[in-house]
Amino acid sequence: MGKRMMSLFCILGAIFCFTYCAVVFMIRSGSRFYLVWAAGGICLVILACMLHFGLWDRVPLILRRIFCMLVAIGAVLFVFVEGCIISHYRDKGEEELDYIIVLGAQMKEKGPSAVLQFRLDAAYEYLLHNEETICIVSGGQGRNEPCSEAEGMYSYLMEKGIAPERILREDRSTDTSENIAYSAELIGRTDVSVGIVTNNFHVFRGLHLARAAGFENVCGIAARSNVYFQLNNMVREFFGVLKDFIFGNFS
Repeated sequence: MGKRMMSLFCILGAIFCFTYCAVVFMIRSGSRFYLVWAAGGICLVILACMLHFGLWDRVPLILRRIFCMLVAIGAVLFVFVEGCIISHYRDKGEEELDYIIVLGAQMKEKGPSAVLQFRLDAAYEYLLHNEETICIVSGGQGRNEPCSEAEGMYSYLMEKGIAPERILREDRSTDTSENIAYSAELIGRTDVSVGIVTNNFHVFRGLHLARAAGFENVCGIAARSNVYFQLNNMVREFFGVLKDFIFGNFS
């Protein structure tokens, strides 16, 4: 492929990154991960300029080869991890679990964010058909939240008719690994059957964190997610999986 064509592909990729960044920002995803798309767009513009003006050829050959090798390794790793994530997209859990753990997400002034509401609705449907199951709602209070995520989730499920004695609140956690760890402390044992309730793109990581926390019988219950944020969520989840793997949070 000629340098001119490669430069054109880089520019098209940059336009896509900047456009998607703007879309996610305007719809408001609840996090600042959309800035990664802006950073990616800037990198593609720089690479396009280097190719167009012949600066790429001035880079030592060994460095160009290392760069290309790292890109290839990254692409293979990305495809592998995304395949693992997608493999749990349709997890429905098992009947009559002892507990389900609803992983936290942003609470807003008007109630749960869309991501969190999808999780809560999936939990509600499960609790409706499995009357002996206890639900743990897990999540602390962030700086931009009116209350703890656990408290907001508790109120949401209560308003939908779930009995308060079936809902336990874990309100200390600040991330997914703490959601699982503190919920395990609340349960007090790991030989019970547990379902992890979260959005489809998040189930794979939730299951591995639960197994790392010692749960012996764990399954996923996948909630749907917003189609506009799905690409952003998938890329963000890739980095989340790598982070937890590197820090030894995976089973």
